[in-house]
Order: sequence, then structure tokens, then C-alpha cells
Amino acid sequence: MSHDQKSIHLRDMHGLTVRGPVEWTEEEKAEIAAIVAKYPTQRSAIMPVLWKAQRKWGWLQFEVLKLVAATLSLKPSEVMEVATFYTMFKKEPTGKYLIQACHTLSCALLGADRVIRHIETKLQLDEHGNSPDGKFTLMRVECLAACGSGPMMQINDDFYELLTEQKVDEILDAMAADRPLPVPRPEVDQWTYTPVS
Repeated sequence: MSHDQKSIHLRDMHGLTVRGPVEWTEEEKAEIAAIVAKYPTQRSAIMPVLWKAQRKWGWLQFEVLKLVAATLSLKPSEVMEVATFYTMFKKEPTGKYLIQACHTLSCALLGADRVIRHIETKLQLDEHGNSPDGKFTLMRVECLAACGSGPMMQINDDFYELLTEQKVDEILDAMAADRPLPVPRPEVDQWTYTPVS
């Protein structure tokens, strides 16, 4: 199953499993109750609870989606439709570092394809976007809302913008060696906004 596929079927998910029991700890149950209390309905808490589940298990295997549904008193299909709509929710295992490289128009015009090819070559990715050591997974994704500072990529939760091959090498080399990473968004300080009075 490729990361570039737009849909995933239940039959594809049953062969993939997470390790360990699929259940919340008492502490997690309390945290989820606090999350749910912020919303007018339990259904409104699907996304934050999916995030919590993904952070715990690394990806959203079907048993995990069923647990989220039970936790929120919803049908599994209601949780599944949210989880499969957004690319930020992982429906299969990925490497420790999930690289989501934007390839839509703004980033493409600024060299995204060149940067993506460089990542693929540097990490020796297979046809599913995984590195031989299993540490990295690359996905081409649609807009990540950083159009003014492309080409860009998101690695796990951090944005890296205004990418060049040299910047990509610095970032990936640090990750491969488990060294501290460069500051994710130093370019933020270059953007200024002056209100009109």
C-alpha cells in the first residue's frame, strides 16, 4: 500500500497491527475527559483524541480507531471518516521521522521537485517512501499553508521552510545521527507586518 494513495480500505488495515494493548491508561482517560469537556459534543473532540492516539501508538490502526470511537461513544465509521480525510493522520506505520514534502503550485514553482528528488536520493527511499533503516518516511502532500516560504517540508510536527539541498542535508544528517536539530523556523523573524493606522 503506497503513501500516495488517496484512500485506505478496512481490508488493508487488518494485516497491520500496533504493538501492545490498545487501551488508554487511567491518566490518559482523565486527559481525554478534559479534552472532551472543552467541546459542545463528544463528536467535536474526534481530532484531538485521534492526535492523542497517534502520539501514543505512532499510527491509527483499525483497533485504535475503534477505541477512539468507543471512547467518544461514536461508531467506528464516524471516526474512520475523519482519520482517512486528513493526511496528517497516519493509517499505516511510518519511520521515526515522517517527512511531508509539499509539492503543490507555490512550492513547485520554487523548486519542490528538486528538493524532493534530493531527499529520495539522499535517503535511498524505496517505492513506499521508506529508508532502508526504517528511520525515515517521505510523503508528497498537498499544501501545508506555508506558500510564502517554499519549498517546504514538515517533519513530524515541525515546519522547515525556504529549503535548499544544503538545508535538507543539515536537517536529515542531524536526524540520522540523533543530534539536536536546527531551529525549525528561523525564517519567521524575516516576515514583518506593519498595521495601517
